[in-house]
Amino acid sequence: MTTVNSEKLSSARFAEATDAFVEEFTASVNFDQRMAQQDIQGSLAHAAMLCKIGILTEQELADIRNGLAQISGEITRGEFVWSVKQEDVHMNIEARLTDLIGIAGKKLHTGRSRNDQVATDIRLYLRDEIGNILGQLQRLQLALLDKAEQEADTIMPGFTHLQVAQPVTFGHHLMAWFEMLSRDRERFLDCAKRLNVMPLGAAALAGTSYPLDRFMTAELLGFSRPSNNSLDSVSDRDFAIEFAAAGSVLMMHLSRFSEELVLWASAQFDFIDIPDAFCTGSSIMPQKKNPDVPELVRGKSGRVAGHLISLLMLMKSQPLAYNKDNQEDKEPLFDTADTLVNCLRAFADMMPHVKAKRENMYQSAKRGFATATDLADYLVRKGMAFRDAHEVVGQAVRLGLNSGRDLSELTLAELQGFSAAIGADVFDILSLEGSVAARSLIGGTAPETVRKAICEARHQITG
Repeated sequence: MTTVNSEKLSSARFAEATDAFVEEFTASVNFDQRMAQQDIQGSLAHAAMLCKIGILTEQELADIRNGLAQISGEITRGEFVWSVKQEDVHMNIEARLTDLIGIAGKKLHTGRSRNDQVATDIRLYLRDEIGNILGQLQRLQLALLDKAEQEADTIMPGFTHLQVAQPVTFGHHLMAWFEMLSRDRERFLDCAKRLNVMPLGAAALAGTSYPLDRFMTAELLGFSRPSNNSLDSVSDRDFAIEFAAAGSVLMMHLSRFSEELVLWASAQFDFIDIPDAFCTGSSIMPQKKNPDVPELVRGKSGRVAGHLISLLMLMKSQPLAYNKDNQEDKEPLFDTADTLVNCLRAFADMMPHVKAKRENMYQSAKRGFATATDLADYLVRKGMAFRDAHEVVGQAVRLGLNSGRDLSELTLAELQGFSAAIGADVFDILSLEGSVAARSLIGGTAPETVRKAICEARHQITG
C-alpha cells in the first residue's frame, strides 16, 4: 500500500500515514471550497462571540479578523493554495490562518467542531443561493408579465390532451406560467425560513462545556435563532432536501414551459419565433433552427430531480449523529443551485424576445371547433338541458367536419336544423373574440381580466 507523510488533522491518533488514494478519496476540498466565504463569515461571528465570553483577547480577535480578511482576498483573487492534505475548506482556512497569525488561529476552533461548522456553512450558502434564485425568478416573472400584457388580446387555441379545446388568449396562457413560478417563489421563501436556524454551538454532537453565547452568534450571522438539539443540529439535512425538492418542482415547471415552446416553434404549430441567439443550426441540414435553450432546460430538469433522489437516499439510513456520508450532500446541492440559476437566467433573457405569430395562432383556433362549448352554453341559457345541448353541438360539429367549415361559418338555417332554440344572436358567441370576451370571471381568459391579473401580479412581486 502506497502511503504519504501528510500533516493530517488526526496524525497524533494514527500510527500510520493515510494511504494516498484514501486521502484523495475522502477529501472534499476540491468541491466544498466554494463555501469559503461562508466559512469565513461563520468564523468571524464565532470569534466575536469567543471574545465576548473571554476565550479570546481583543488583540487575538483583531488578529483573526485581519488574517481572515487576507485569506478572503487571496481566495477572491485566486491566489489561495488549496491542499488535499487539509481535507476540506474548513481546515485549509484554519491552517492558513495559523500560518498568518500563529496560536490565535488555533484558538478559533474553541467550542466548535467541523460537524456544526459545515452544517452552518451549508445553511449560509443555501441562504445566499436562494437569494440568487429569487432574483432570477423575479426577472423571469417580470418578463412574462410584459409579454402577457403585449399579448392580452392575442387569441390562440387552448388545449386538453394536446387537442384544440377552447379559445384562450396568449396572455392568459403566459399568466398560467406566471402562477406556477409564483408557487415556486413561495416554496423557496418557505424553505429559507426553515433553513435559517443556526447549528453552530452544537459542536461534534453533544454541545460544548464552554459558555458560548449562541444567540449572539445567530444574530451576527442573520439566523432567526440557534438550533434546539445538538444531535439533530449536526445531522439534519432536511433543509437541503427541501431545497432540492423546491428546485425539482421549479425545473418541472420550466420543463413544461420548454415543451410548449419547442412545440410552438415547430413548423407544425408555427405559433412563435424564438430568437436566433437562443437557437442553433444543424451540422447537416441548413434549413434547421433548433430551439436548443428550451430543449436543454427540459433535459436539465431530470438532473435536478436526480439530485433530490440522491439526497433522500443519502439520508434514509443514517443513525444519529453526523456520518461521513454527509460529505456527499454538497455536490448535488451545488449543482442544483447552479442549474436553477442558469436555467432561470436563460429563460429570463429569452422570453422578452420570443415573438408570437398572432395570425397563425388565430387560424389554428378557428380550425379546431374551439367555440363548441360556447354553443352548448348558449343552448343551456335558452333552457335546454346540458346533455341535450351537448348532443346538438355534436351534430353541428359533424356537419362542420364534413363540409370543412368552422361552427361560425355554418348558416343560421343549418344551425336551426339542429335546434329551433338557436337564433341570429348565436354568431355573437361563435366568434373567437366573443368566446374569450365572455370568460371575464376572475381567473378567466377575457383580455380585460388578464390585464387586471397582470396589474395585481406586478404589485405582488414588486410590492
